[in-house]
Amino acid sequence: MAVGVLTAASQYPVPETVDRLAAAVRMAGNTIFARIDHAANAAEAGLAMPPTQVLVFGNGKAGTPLMLAAPPLALDLPLRFLVWQSGDGTTRVAWNDPLYYAARFAAVQGHEPQLVAMRRALAGFVASLA
Repeated sequence: MAVGVLTAASQYPVPETVDRLAAAVRMAGNTIFARIDHAANAAEAGLAMPPTQVLVFGNGKAGTPLMLAAPPLALDLPLRFLVWQSGDGTTRVAWNDPLYYAARFAAVQGHEPQLVAMRRALAGFVASLA
């Protein structure tokens, strides 16, 4: 996997995994901005793709101070989960590690407590899949 990307397995199929993540994200007070079904988009283009969805979500209270410190961070925010079916049929979840933002964007140094809180929240959402 890429630098700064965390992954986990889910015991549920892709659609149910995204449903469960969306419910956990909403319950924590976040806004769901989009749910992108890449496999459906591929099918519309006449191509086959295993189930693959992206859930885009965020919380202005958490993200805005970071984007004010480093406007290019808006390339990575709002947050997102990628959920896909791997070649062996396992459902996988991937997300950006917020601590990587401090390495990528020097201007967010000093915001580590917020980044750690974001990291814990994301891990908590994924833990809800167990």
